Amino acid sequence: MPNKEAYLDIETTGLTPYDCEITVVGIHLCRGSRSEFVQLVGRDATADGILEALEDIDILYTYNGSRFDLPFIRARLGIDLMQLFRHHDLMYDCWENNLYGGLKGVERQLGIARNLPEMNGFEAVKLWWKYVESFDLDALNTLLEYNKEDVLNLKTLRDMLL
Repeated sequence: MPNKEAYLDIETTGLTPYDCEITVVGIHLCRGSRSEFVQLVGRDATADGILEALEDIDILYTYNGSRFDLPFIRARLGIDLMQLFRHHDLMYDCWENNLYGGLKGVERQLGIARNLPEMNGFEAVKLWWKYVESFDLDALNTLLEYNKEDVLNLKTLRDMLL
């Protein structure tokens, strides 16, 4: 039976979980030849929602997730995904291959294309607040597309490295 893999990335309103919130949780589920993409947005980004999406996975992949995403989720939502699932942080595989920098920098070094190359985490925060303050659906859709690219590119990165 093939691995049931999940790739996870979050968007937040800032860098510290104590005074910032999770705005988007993106999860790419790969179960054999079947794949599914899930995004939990705003109030729907809950512990139950994440656990339901990850229900039967064998391994969870992130980029810098052991230092950012998973501790942020633990602090804000009270679930420790590193305890509940086998976790593999692709950032360390990148380091072993002399690929340093954030996910976007590594993608550039490897020639992984993006539809939104100008986007970054700071812009993602601004898009969220634009959506919240003026119900700007274009801002929300851009944020969701940015998150989706991050998450889907994690699988591309894993396939190139492992």
